[in-house]
Amino acid sequence: MADHKVERLGGKTLLQYARPEYMNRLAKIGRTGRLITVPEGFPPGSEVANTAILGYDLNKVYEGRGPLEAASIGYEMQPDDFAIRCNIITLEDGKIITHNGGNLQTEDARILIDYLNEKLAKPINEKEGCERVKFICGIQYRHLLVIKGGNKHIVCAPPHDHPNEEWRRLIPRPLPEREGSNYSQDNDETKKVTTPRPYREGLGAGRTADLINDLILRSQELLAKHPYNLAKAAKGERQANSIWPWSGGYRPSMQTLMQQYPQIKTGAVISAVDLIQGIGKYAGLRIIKVPGATGLADTNYEGKAQAAIEALQKDDFVFVHVEATDEAGHDGDLDLKLKAIDYLDQRLIKPIFEAVEQMDEPVCIAILPDHPTPVEQRIHVNEPVPFLIYYKGIEPDEVEHYDEESCVAGCYGLLRLNEFMQEFMKIN
Repeated sequence: MADHKVERLGGKTLLQYARPEYMNRLAKIGRTGRLITVPEGFPPGSEVANTAILGYDLNKVYEGRGPLEAASIGYEMQPDDFAIRCNIITLEDGKIITHNGGNLQTEDARILIDYLNEKLAKPINEKEGCERVKFICGIQYRHLLVIKGGNKHIVCAPPHDHPNEEWRRLIPRPLPEREGSNYSQDNDETKKVTTPRPYREGLGAGRTADLINDLILRSQELLAKHPYNLAKAAKGERQANSIWPWSGGYRPSMQTLMQQYPQIKTGAVISAVDLIQGIGKYAGLRIIKVPGATGLADTNYEGKAQAAIEALQKDDFVFVHVEATDEAGHDGDLDLKLKAIDYLDQRLIKPIFEAVEQMDEPVCIAILPDHPTPVEQRIHVNEPVPFLIYYKGIEPDEVEHYDEESCVAGCYGLLRLNEFMQEFMKIN
């Protein structure tokens, strides 16, 4: 949701221009600040930022998006599994046009994923009898690729960070000096400990990258001929014509929130995004799936609000995530992102706030983005985000608006990573 100043909006950010009624109201009666959500050396993605917001040390638990989405989908990762996020994207004229396959819907994606499994999934060997490669259907354009014995020491470009760039320059490649490695030592970006992994016929980084690149090329040949894309082409619409794997890793080792914070006995996560549900599962939160929740601006805001209100009747901690503003930012759609901010304010925050005010048991509310996705850049950026905290009886600071500039003057100042959760857990 956070953004930069936009000339078309008179030099205001989208939050400043939209003037969201309830976010501003909560900022006025609560306290504000800014939060650094991405540790140095990590990519500014949702998997990093949301894990940090929940108080986890990324140097200890980070394994990329793939394993988190595996948890959400319900795939139980084995010790020799390498799970990597697998978008279905749109390519045109040798360039990445969109990371979402032309807003691919889940029912269509399932047909394409089944087709790719039929054509591309293959066994390690006849004796083993298990698959080296398999695709698992997720939601919309977000899916999973599992490679037995795959090596995570490869560089993969997130497709949403490279719109209108040549895809061939972005294909996965092994990290330097990792060509034949079967060890789980991370690169300098993640700064983890080196530990051997007991791979069964494990692949080195070079062979893993080669395998993924072969799958990308073969997927393009197959998807171009699929009836779904032939129909799209006939209408002049964007095709879902290539897979794009990125952000892979092994099964992470995470404590639950209940183990980290004694104030939390039970909790829930509400999101349409597999990634967020996966983080929630590892964090020990029950996953609440809301009918009509899409991850886009047309999501069921009212349903999410009602689910959160009901969860607060029995859970100590509820994490509600809305993807709509991020997707609008990636699409470069200024009007849609402004609408999504208004929908979030009026159709989700308003009913939750009004319900909380009527509850006998005190409830503390925090509002914040995970990272900025500036609409004119269409990519994630690593910059502090504004946040607010409100509960009955809190002594407000002097900030009266919730936006990127106003919150600089907030009494919390500039927090880093797990400092936000530590501050939030101090509130009784």
